[in-house]
Amino acid sequence: MMVTQRSQDLPGAISAHDRVYRALRARIMHGDIEPGQGLTLRGIGKTYEVSMTPAREAVRRLVAEGALLMSSSGRVSTPELTNERIEELAALRALLEVELASRALPRAHIALIDRLQSINGTISDVIAQRDPVGYIRSNLEFHRTLYLRAQAPAMLAMAETVWLQMGPTMRALYGRLRRTEAPHYHKLIIAALKAGDEPGLRLAVRSDVTQGLRMLAG
Repeated sequence: MMVTQRSQDLPGAISAHDRVYRALRARIMHGDIEPGQGLTLRGIGKTYEVSMTPAREAVRRLVAEGALLMSSSGRVSTPELTNERIEELAALRALLEVELASRALPRAHIALIDRLQSINGTISDVIAQRDPVGYIRSNLEFHRTLYLRAQAPAMLAMAETVWLQMGPTMRALYGRLRRTEAPHYHKLIIAALKAGDEPGLRLAVRSDVTQGLRMLAG
C-alpha cells in the first residue's frame, strides 16, 4: 500500500520540479540572468509558484550541471567565469560543435538550409531590437537545428551543457560585441552546407563558436 501511495504522489512532485528546472535552465542558457547573480530558494519558489522542495531539487540539478554555483555557506549564484574557464569552454565548443556539424552535413537537405536562413533572419530582427536574450536564444537555435541532423544525442547533450554554463557570460559578451547584423560565420556555415564543403563547414563553425569568446577572455 505504501508503494502505491508513493507512486501516486511521485508524478506531481516530478512535474513541479521538472517545470522549475526546465524554466530556470532556459533562463540561464539564454543569458536572462547576469553573471554572479544570486538566487534564493524562496525567490525561485515564488517565481514559479512551487514549494521549497521542487525549487531545491531544480537548483541541485543545475549545480550538478555547472549552471549554478553553491558556496560553502549555501549561497546560490550564476557563475562568473575566469578567462581560463572561458578558454576551456571555447575549446570544448570547437571540438564538439565542429564534429556535430560534420556529422550533420550528409543530412543537410534544402529544408534544413531554408530553416537556418529563416533563423538567421530572426537573429537580425532581435539584434535590431537590442534584445540580448532573444539574440542568444535564436543563435543557439541556429546551432541546435543544425546539430540535430547529426543524430548524435549524447554529443549534443554535452554541447548543451557547455551552452548552459556559458549563458550568463554570453550575455556579457553580447553587450561588448554591439552587433548590428547576424554573425558573419553563419552565412559561411550555410554556404558550406549548400556546397557540401566539409573543410569549409568545420572552419566556419570553429570560427563562429570561438571568436567572440576569445574576445571576452582577451
